[in-house]
Amino acid sequence: MTVSLLAILGLEYRYPGQIVALRDLNLTIERGRKLALLGANGSGKTTLLLHLNGTFQPTGGAALLDGQPARYDRRSLNHWRRRVGLVLQEPDDQLFAATVEQDVSFGPLNLGLSEAETRTRVREALEALRIAPLAVRATHTLSFGQKKRVAIAGVLAMRPELLVLDEPTAGLDAHGVTHLLSALQRLHDAGTTLVFSTHDAELAYSWADQVAVLHEGTVLAQGETTAVLENRDLLSRARLKPPLLLELAQALGVQQNGADPPSRSREVLLALLRARLRGADLQIPDR
Repeated sequence: MTVSLLAILGLEYRYPGQIVALRDLNLTIERGRKLALLGANGSGKTTLLLHLNGTFQPTGGAALLDGQPARYDRRSLNHWRRRVGLVLQEPDDQLFAATVEQDVSFGPLNLGLSEAETRTRVREALEALRIAPLAVRATHTLSFGQKKRVAIAGVLAMRPELLVLDEPTAGLDAHGVTHLLSALQRLHDAGTTLVFSTHDAELAYSWADQVAVLHEGTVLAQGETTAVLENRDLLSRARLKPPLLLELAQALGVQQNGADPPSRSREVLLALLRARLRGADLQIPDR
């Protein structure tokens, strides 16, 4: 039996005032996957993410790293956060240094790495996010999308096994979303496990290998993307709508492969729709 990279068992968390944020929550993060935490606003996604690298300590339940209970002493947390990097939704909450290079350098230097090794990691992280030309730019002069990528680079320079992102596409235009997802895909192809929160079922459907649906502080279901998102009763319970691309695929009678995100892409499904319409002497405009 393969041990998951990170598992959450029976998690409970209460904010001051005994406000229940998470309850009896179970989640499994497998190596090499892209997992979407999908839920409406207030479902507990951000609170859960803050447990994945030990920022929050649960009031009940446990987190397991490689099958072993996670510990919350300083040494254990430092080790945990080297393996699991967290990128916040608002990049200004994460950027603080004067320049991009200085900001991305902070993590490696804090690990006690040499200046030479730090420079190597900074260069690699900036190149991976395709923002190397921004190295000497002042962070306060960056666009929102650039700040997002710098924040990710700062975590990436720590070389985590698992990269956790809170609403990574929030606040970005279509062009910015495309560039960011392309950069994250390259990281994933290089071996980084990705977990991201979103309320966008379309994003989860087109990009994630697995989906966990959250509602009122618990995970209602976790599994292969298509299998989870074609469950209309589940989505209705979580106050979510089925993704349009999934409905299109079902209308076309397309067999969906849950382990193959390209088979769920907009381009593939539109190409098939055009072919069907041409066969019926109908056309839809290219977009």
